[in-house]
Amino acid sequence: MSSEGAFLRHRLPGNVTPVDLERLCWAFVALALIADVVTTFVGLHLGLSESNPAARGAIEGYGLAGMLALKAFAISVGLVCRPLLEQAYRPIVPAGLAMPWLVAAGVNLYMISLVL
Repeated sequence: MSSEGAFLRHRLPGNVTPVDLERLCWAFVALALIADVVTTFVGLHLGLSESNPAARGAIEGYGLAGMLALKAFAISVGLVCRPLLEQAYRPIVPAGLAMPWLVAAGVNLYMISLVL
C-alpha cells in the first residue's frame, strides 16, 4: 500500500468557503479586541491590575494608546504571516488572535464580578 499523493481534504459545512470563514474569524478578532480592551480598562478603573507584563507596561506608559498599539502590533504580525499559509489554513491566524483575547475578556469579566 502506498500513500504517495494521498491527502485529506476537509470540507466546511454548507457553502462556507475558507475565505468566508476567515472573514468571520476577523470579525471575532474585532469583537475580542474590543471586549479585552473595554474589560481591561473597566477592571483597572475598579482597582484591579493588569497581569500581562507587556500590556501593563504599555498601559502604564501610554494608557489606552499603548494598549491599542500593542494590539495593532499583534494584528500586524498576523497579517504579515498570513500569506505564508495556504488559503485553506489562513483562518488560523485570526482565530489565534481572537481566542486569547476572548479568554482574557472572560477572565476580566470574572475578576470584575468579584469586585462588584
